[in-house]
Amino acid sequence: MNNLPKVVVDADAIIAQADPNDKHHKTATAISESLAKRNAQVVYPVTAITESNAYMQRVLNSTASAYATAVVFTDPNVQVAEVNQNTLRNALKYFSPTTGKKNTLFDCIVAAVAEEHGADAIFSFDKFYERKGFKLAAELKL
Repeated sequence: MNNLPKVVVDADAIIAQADPNDKHHKTATAISESLAKRNAQVVYPVTAITESNAYMQRVLNSTASAYATAVVFTDPNVQVAEVNQNTLRNALKYFSPTTGKKNTLFDCIVAAVAEEHGADAIFSFDKFYERKGFKLAAELKL
């Protein structure tokens, strides 16, 4: 039996780790280090990678950081989850016309990937996931 935690990562956690000025940077770094020490299976939806990359480029005005971060995810040891039509269909369970503007289809795709992979938690600081029945990585006993 595999007792290693499986965690799906959202864009905000990627950004927090990459941006030392992010309010969650220290916490995100600590969670990431704890996951590594536990040999957790960490899954990055391709949409979370591209969403975080766009944020770095547009909001943080750092194409260099965006590029360097993108390169990290080409490492064959990094597990990137592809998003297909079935994932998109599953994401619609978490999305509706009344979903708040802060909870985007990107978030719903992360939730769908977490469900598809049987994740123990989602590495994010977004309470949206808790409201949808997921545990956040910060709550794991690491």
